[in-house]
Amino acid sequence: MSDVYEDELVVDRREFAANGVLALTLRHPLGEPLPAWEPGAHIDVVLGPGLERQYSLCGDPADRAVWRIAVLREPAGRGGSAHVHEQVRQGDKVRVRGPRNHFALRPAPGYRFVAGGIGITPMLPMLAAAEAAGAEWSLLYGGRTRASMAFTEELAGYGDRVTVAPQDETGLLDLGSVLGTMPEGTLVYCCGPGPLLDAVEERCPAGALHVERFQAKEQPAGEDGEFEVELAQSGHTLTVAPGVSVLDTVRAAGVEVLYSCAEGTCGTCETDVLEGEPEHRDSVLSPEEREAGETMMICVSRCRGKKLVLDL
Repeated sequence: MSDVYEDELVVDRREFAANGVLALTLRHPLGEPLPAWEPGAHIDVVLGPGLERQYSLCGDPADRAVWRIAVLREPAGRGGSAHVHEQVRQGDKVRVRGPRNHFALRPAPGYRFVAGGIGITPMLPMLAAAEAAGAEWSLLYGGRTRASMAFTEELAGYGDRVTVAPQDETGLLDLGSVLGTMPEGTLVYCCGPGPLLDAVEERCPAGALHVERFQAKEQPAGEDGEFEVELAQSGHTLTVAPGVSVLDTVRAAGVEVLYSCAEGTCGTCETDVLEGEPEHRDSVLSPEEREAGETMMICVSRCRGKKLVLDL
């Protein structure tokens, strides 16, 4: 994959977007413009050794001076959100990497957006883009309580195109009301907890749905047999043992590759496949991308045959 921007940015602004949701605005310390991005993109935030997290960019893509992210504090999490909430202050520097985008907004005459909780973040620039394009669209936004749902004041400007549905007031989201009758060509974008994404998947026609997952989707059991990987750039040919990932095998051979989640959800370790057929086990690539087999997430995916040639 191509080189990815990485630098230390300054926390220019720190404010709460809802109960438990902290919004950070980041800028370059010298005022340099930040890399361009499109709706759906995320960045890696490197909080310390072994502590990297991915957050969706939720500001204005046209504003190259700053990036905005929002972080939900998760008491039962692995420590990343607690670190951001407790340790990262205005004026601090944080190392970031990206942006990457596996959730890009495709052109369409109409959209149905469905967000659950912090899943609203990638939707914000998408709504603005859909509005600017003159597309027909609506957003169904659910959360535990109204006070826990971020950016509701910002969303209020869209009027009745946005339905805010806190669970303690309205119960579970009425997906049938927005997904039951959709004009031809309408695309559905959904981000949020796994059960919500699964429920939306059950109701969407093939090819219409685009999702972004916070946690890996359970994958069908596949072959875990031994295979070879040839690294075209470095000249190594390595044996990937049963139960050992391509990522771990490559790193053990001294080849440095970028990675983060190691669960197939963030896309950081995406690698070009030059030969061979990957067995995809990630939660990032679309069905079309899986079928093409041009890239793979080497942290979880394997080989359908005896050998892969990777651009490493």
